[in-house]
Amino acid sequence: MDDPRGVWAGMEAFLRTLLALLPERPRAVLVVSGHWETKGFAFTGAERPPLIYDYYGFPPHTYDLRFDAPGSPEVAARAALLLRNAGLQAAVDATRGLDHGVFIPLKVALPEADIPVIEMSVDRSLDPALHVAAGRGLAQLRDEGVLILGSGMSFHNMQGYGDPRFTAPSEAFDGWLSNVVLQDGAERARLLANWEVAPAARLSHPKEEHLLPLMVAAGASDVPGERVYSQTVLETAISGFRFD
Repeated sequence: MDDPRGVWAGMEAFLRTLLALLPERPRAVLVVSGHWETKGFAFTGAERPPLIYDYYGFPPHTYDLRFDAPGSPEVAARAALLLRNAGLQAAVDATRGLDHGVFIPLKVALPEADIPVIEMSVDRSLDPALHVAAGRGLAQLRDEGVLILGSGMSFHNMQGYGDPRFTAPSEAFDGWLSNVVLQDGAERARLLANWEVAPAARLSHPKEEHLLPLMVAAGASDVPGERVYSQTVLETAISGFRFD
């Protein structure tokens, strides 16, 4: 979509640097999306996943967007097996497509669409500790060349975007979250599991499905993370994080 005021220019610039932030080119990208909730965890297993235009009221051309990255049934099966070996419920969905939480940011970050992409759901229980545990179970994928990418938002309250009354609460939550990311794996897991006690937690996330992808990514690393993107967008503070 056109962005004449440049509201999303900073995020676009950040996404374009995604591959450059990595020590090497991944052989596949596993994207945890806050737009897919299942009982247990699920992974897209199609060779050529279709797109799911799960948004409403946008210009007609946005329903013709293409992102033709291949899938990877092999990585999907491997991810599901790792979670089952960790005692978690997991399955592969061979027909599910990629929702806009995956293909919109990746159209910017991976415009050539030449790296296999697998989408991972969040568990509909929305249990934060469960999602950290899922990340821990998937950590071995990183050693196998798979990038684990959390796609959500560090602030996600649709009533707050564009409302200056939410600036201070979003900054308070963003400051808490940024400090938590700097902790090592065990302490970070403890704090994330209790995220609801953070300043302005429920003002920032009335429902936590957009925060849970971060917890999976955080769970896949034991070392302190870092904030690699931060901006005020639509009167709210948002950030992006990296875990080595």
